[in-house]
Amino acid sequence: MKRIFVTAITMAMLTATAALAQIPKNYYNSLKGKKGAELKMAVHNIISNATVLSYGSGTGHTWDGFYSTDRLDDGQVVDRYSNDKRYFGSKGKSVSGMNIEHSFPKSWWGGSENQAYKDLYNLMPSEQKINSAKSNYPMGKVTSASTNNGCTKVGTGTNGYKLWEPADKWKGDFARGYMYMATAYQDLTWSSEQATQILQQGDYPTLREWAYTLYIEWAKEDAVDQTEVKRNNAVYKIQGNRNPFVDFPNLMEYIWGDSINYAFDPENTVTTSEYSDDPVQPTEETIYKATFTSETGNFTTTNITVPNNDFEVWTQDSKYGWKGTGYANNRAYAAEALLTSPEIDLTGFSEATLTFNHAVNFCKSPQTTLCVEVVCNGMTTTLDGITWPTGNNWTFIDSGEVSLNAFAGKKINIVFHYKSNDTEAGTWEIKKMSVTGTRSTTGISSVTQSDAPDMSKPYKAYSIDGQSITSPKDYKGIIIIVQDGKTWKMMNR
Repeated sequence: MKRIFVTAITMAMLTATAALAQIPKNYYNSLKGKKGAELKMAVHNIISNATVLSYGSGTGHTWDGFYSTDRLDDGQVVDRYSNDKRYFGSKGKSVSGMNIEHSFPKSWWGGSENQAYKDLYNLMPSEQKINSAKSNYPMGKVTSASTNNGCTKVGTGTNGYKLWEPADKWKGDFARGYMYMATAYQDLTWSSEQATQILQQGDYPTLREWAYTLYIEWAKEDAVDQTEVKRNNAVYKIQGNRNPFVDFPNLMEYIWGDSINYAFDPENTVTTSEYSDDPVQPTEETIYKATFTSETGNFTTTNITVPNNDFEVWTQDSKYGWKGTGYANNRAYAAEALLTSPEIDLTGFSEATLTFNHAVNFCKSPQTTLCVEVVCNGMTTTLDGITWPTGNNWTFIDSGEVSLNAFAGKKINIVFHYKSNDTEAGTWEIKKMSVTGTRSTTGISSVTQSDAPDMSKPYKAYSIDGQSITSPKDYKGIIIIVQDGKTWKMMNR
């Protein structure tokens, strides 16, 4: 197992889940399975259309947006370019001593006041003097500073370019912003000398290698925090598009970094949720749902014991749903049959719950005659914890929440198992059923380069997309190792 050199980062706990509170359901679905250039184009297609505000001050203009995106609870302006303190006045009004600053200036594409010029992901409130000093220079590492206000440096880099460099606490924010701009507006023509120092024409990679290498480094060193997540959510409410490099801190690796040969899966990767003072609560999602009065739910029936070949224990009814009975021709028969669900995929889930609505009549003790089972890896398990009807009426009741946690991470079938005899043949009706689940979390909270895990001690292993690996020695590719509160990214060849 060979270690990849990874810059150390510190991150808040990040949760792998498909349906976060602030990310619209299915918003990133089209990214699944893509990598490298194809992934970047898919991201572009999602984020390139935005409903931007008019530029300037006043209602419906940039400063109106800043009031929502860059205002602290006490009214202070979040200034990422200086340490000065200034405060908003009226909503929509510009703040004295501050400008609207562009990360990507309009001169970079010829001066057109297009969507990119008004995009709030490209705009930040900035103190005027440093705004003027940084001019239209691109962002990079300054080795010789001509201006330094204690937050932003302006000067020359090792490559001889005129550059500006943000403070360490803002480096990741601006890096992810540059990645967004180079993706959302990859089809622009970069026409100025400053632009072509970090950008090249075309959809991929758009950012030059020295630039994306540096920005990935900065994004790792300055991880996504509460301020950045809240701004992403606030801009989304205004523009209708998101910065996916904030939502998925490792997306950059799949487009420009060490994972470009691996398919990205937004449903099973490290992501950020809206931060709060309370721990992030994973969101429950529906895995399977069916109403049997209007559909079969793709269930199948299997007769085990029947009085004759034409006898069907389980039938679907438009009023009562799936109905199982051994009663026919005014008499009870010995019968046994299975009603089996389609495969239900619990891969990637840490918890799962079954619920269904059912009624039982003409059966003295339903829980001793009837049962619900799970088939997993060829083995059958009878489920406990089901709320059963009394067995002497047609009243439908809920089963209660039946735990499927023992089968989390696996693929299963749910089986309703009916039995009767020659003296008692009850009727079991099942009207609807659902399976819900909570996605697994990777638990990746830091990445370390200076030491190595002790593989003789207990550890957990994950693939680059957050899936648990049960046999790391046999796995080829990038592996995340978690041990004793530390995390390593390693390559198994």
